[in-house]
Amino acid sequence: MLRLYHTKRTDMFDIDSKYDSLKVIGSGSYGVVCSSVNRETNEKVAIKKISNVFHNREESLRALRELKLLRQLRHENVIDLKDILIPGNSKNFKDVYLVSDLMASDLQKLIDSSEQLSNEHCQYFLFQLLRGLKYLHSVGILHRDLKPGNLLVNANCDLKICDFGLARTNDTEGQSMTEYVVTRWYRAPELLLSCDKYDTSIDVWSVGCIFAELLGRRPIFPGLPGLDQPRVIINVLGTICEDDLEFIDKPRNLEYIKSLGNTPGVPFSSMYPEAHPLAIDLLQKMLVFDPSKRFSVTEALEHPYLSSLYDPNAGPPAQVPVNLGIHENLDKKKIREMMWREMLECQPEALGRHRNDDARALNM
Repeated sequence: MLRLYHTKRTDMFDIDSKYDSLKVIGSGSYGVVCSSVNRETNEKVAIKKISNVFHNREESLRALRELKLLRQLRHENVIDLKDILIPGNSKNFKDVYLVSDLMASDLQKLIDSSEQLSNEHCQYFLFQLLRGLKYLHSVGILHRDLKPGNLLVNANCDLKICDFGLARTNDTEGQSMTEYVVTRWYRAPELLLSCDKYDTSIDVWSVGCIFAELLGRRPIFPGLPGLDQPRVIINVLGTICEDDLEFIDKPRNLEYIKSLGNTPGVPFSSMYPEAHPLAIDLLQKMLVFDPSKRFSVTEALEHPYLSSLYDPNAGPPAQVPVNLGIHENLDKKKIREMMWREMLECQPEALGRHRNDDARALNM
């Protein structure tokens, strides 16, 4: 049985009647998010509606990628996909609903608020972010779009990484790895400079930008579109020595960086005078222009700043890489079929029912 809800934003939620008490808590280009209660378990959840999912092939591919990833990922600091809902359980669906943990807010809203953030707050948020990212990297996933708005938090300061629409596996076969990734202010130099190869260090750069924003309550590199972003970065970090530019594989972009001239940079200690000295030291090791010299997630977790929180023997990394099985050249029909399969796999009863339907069709 399905129930039709009308939200205050005039969007319609056509979902299973076991989800009750819907209330709009957010909206964006992806659609609308409502809080709800699962009447069968009395659990509070968030339901994200992805509207007209096949209107744009790239958006439908992004939704499929998120579905397949979230069904396989399991970690305390990664959002937990509890259910996938498709109106009418019909293959002709246009909208998809993702049911997940209900969190109070996101880190961007917290940073922008008047809430006081102590050193312990910054330390704990950073620890959880790195812990979740270590898990993702251990199963071969690059998130590629880490930013404060994609980090959900609750009143207990628990943090969960969300929004995996731009994520990729380390195995790049059949994947486009040079397309738009990461919101500009959190984008690593190797991405800004269109390097053909990059790895997990891009996520570490984003973490460094987020950590700096926690410390200063404002973005550290608020650049304009185009090649202004590298200039903003160098204005803060200072002139990059030639040895640290060897990773740039586009001659034109290399010449641009060299043309920026000499700048002394701005010490992080003067930008964040109230920050703990160990926080400044860790920030300096994450925001390194040359990706080969940037800290890894494990190195960041092992830094003295996080020594009171990190236990290297707790929560060993997963051993089995996540398999997406998605190629960038999939057409809408194939994407629909794969998305439908994900929904059925998430609902064993529906899967059994449709297998019986398929069997009857074959015997007719």
